[in-house]
Amino acid sequence: MAAAAELLLEGGFEAVRHRSVATRADLPLASTTYYFESLDDLIARAVEFSGNAELDAMRRRVGEVSHRRRGAEATVDLVLDLLVGSDGPDEGARGQLIARYERSVASARHPELREVQLRLRAQLDELLADVLRRSDRMVRPEQLRRLVAVVDGAVVAALTEIDPEPRRMARGALLEVIDIVAPPARAATPEPAAYASADGPVRATPQQVDRYRALD
Repeated sequence: MAAAAELLLEGGFEAVRHRSVATRADLPLASTTYYFESLDDLIARAVEFSGNAELDAMRRRVGEVSHRRRGAEATVDLVLDLLVGSDGPDEGARGQLIARYERSVASARHPELREVQLRLRAQLDELLADVLRRSDRMVRPEQLRRLVAVVDGAVVAALTEIDPEPRRMARGALLEVIDIVAPPARAATPEPAAYASADGPVRATPQQVDRYRALD
């Protein structure tokens, strides 16, 4: 599967053929036609292999993230570490990003790829939710999809530019909505203050606490 995934990354779906995979893997052609029912089956397996490799890298990144309250910029940067990676001259990273969106588009036409993409997306959503919780952000499934949609739209638009900077474009778009789609979690309500009475300590109501503070 590694050979098919490499070809998928290098040349897209057109590069994945039984003969090219066998040649890359240094195997007889009969081995690929024996183990895979069809070319579509081979491509679907390559997509899943490639997607799982990306998810493994994302899990390692999430494992490095500490749990603390983060502002909008720090949270956005963590999300983009998972969804986009870094801008720069790394052609391998750019090719991987392009391949990811090619998979998404192709899954709209091919049912066997759609099932694979749904499985991969579910795992990606879990990782994003984990990162947001570690940043002390509220996570709602419907808003998580919107977050991804904002990034996807910005990245696809950036990839059509002559000098693409998908992370920069996605960062600007996501900063505008991050506090809406993943707002900071509410701080815990403090315990009411206690005051003394003849019968012992009594808890003040929140309204009383506010009134006392106003008098300070």
